[in-house]
Amino acid sequence: MSEAVTPRSQDYSAWYLEVIQRAKLVDYGPVKGTMVIRPYGYALWEQLRDQLDRRFKETGHENAYFPMFIPYSFLQKEAEHVEGFSPELALVTHAGGKQLEEPLVVRPTSETIINHMYSLWIKSYRDLPVLINQWANVVRWELRTRPFLRTSEFLWQEGHTAHATPEEAHEETVKMLQVYADVAINEAAMPVIPGRKSNIEKFAGAVQSYTIEAMMGDRKALQSGTSHNLGQNFARAFETRFQNEKGELEYVWQTSWGMSTRMVGGIIMTHGDDKGLVMPPRLAPVQVVIVPIWNKEEDKPSVREKVLQVEKMLRDAGVRVKSDLSEQETAGWKFNEWEMRGVPLRIEIGPKDVQKDAVVFARRDVPGKEGKQFGIPTAEVAPTALQWLVDIQAALLKRATEFRDDNIIDVSSHNQFREVVESGKWARCWWAGSDADERGLKEETGATLRCIPLDQPGGAGRCFLTDAEAKEIALFAKAY
Repeated sequence: MSEAVTPRSQDYSAWYLEVIQRAKLVDYGPVKGTMVIRPYGYALWEQLRDQLDRRFKETGHENAYFPMFIPYSFLQKEAEHVEGFSPELALVTHAGGKQLEEPLVVRPTSETIINHMYSLWIKSYRDLPVLINQWANVVRWELRTRPFLRTSEFLWQEGHTAHATPEEAHEETVKMLQVYADVAINEAAMPVIPGRKSNIEKFAGAVQSYTIEAMMGDRKALQSGTSHNLGQNFARAFETRFQNEKGELEYVWQTSWGMSTRMVGGIIMTHGDDKGLVMPPRLAPVQVVIVPIWNKEEDKPSVREKVLQVEKMLRDAGVRVKSDLSEQETAGWKFNEWEMRGVPLRIEIGPKDVQKDAVVFARRDVPGKEGKQFGIPTAEVAPTALQWLVDIQAALLKRATEFRDDNIIDVSSHNQFREVVESGKWARCWWAGSDADERGLKEETGATLRCIPLDQPGGAGRCFLTDAEAKEIALFAKAY
């Protein structure tokens, strides 16, 4: 029997760190703050990546690649940008045995180098829009790290687009936010809230930043994807201009947007339980695991034959399936191991099942006998498994949505705000505070303004802090 992990209720951080290692998602790299993404963890990232990539291409974007070394002077061209990233920069000062004339920045994000190239490529309104995405690694020298959630190097995609009008840039910014929300909700079963970032929480160099915010199992918020309207800030810094239809020179209007391996951490913390991971079927690297059971050597051939028959039926139906035919461990050990790894559906096949020409199904998201069904005919395995996977996906989203909604509290006073934040929940409130008010609340309670949701009730109310008229509802929470 494999050793149990620390219960989430006892120490959520310890639970998370134990689970990601026990489930063989990740290990620690030799350089502090780095991670090694193991095959199972990388397979989860690939599933997520493929869902995003398909949607990017469907919305007219193309993939490209830009260098990871950026001249330091490029970052200095946009003052707010360099100030925002300076504490996290990794600089290369020597190469080829010599000191470089100018330090190089190891890519923390690519707005600057991409603008340099766009300034060479974009000459006319006929060249617009430019819709480019790149899949890459980035380096941000973090002081406090946690695998997937915050590491010195991580994987992501970053989209960078250029447009002829501010309206087009705004439309693009919101469109890509909705793409992220679609993937999070419908693929990862994470009920995220799309919204606008406050002025002090926006991306360094952006006019407006948008985010999808998710509630983790410990009720902390996780910024899971961001989309930024850059206006003309970087275009002016890099002279990225085009000749309009009247023959006049104009600066382009730009966006950037990104989702990273942080989303993998979000999936783990949204759905995991005290037995380990719980994978949403649409992204699970292994959707179904088949575990054979035999006690007598003479039963082995018939059970193995049935396992391989069922595996082929599922594979032919498009299911990502794995048969665990290893003989080093008991069936009970395998049950625990695959539960730890979060496989949505387990199929058990023993000698009695072979005799009945049937199998046993067990759901990962429903423990014990309630999640098991005996005597499913072999001929019905594939359609039944496909339906169960759909049901599990829907159940995970429903459970996470109910958990989120139960832990968001409407507040109307400063005292109530403090109580809600102190209890670990999210505060939803009418908001008309200043940047200074927002900073004061963060200093006092540790909560940040996560977003101003795009879905607003309309009308107006009184700001819980200043009592001024407020036209927008905001969400505050402690966050990763």
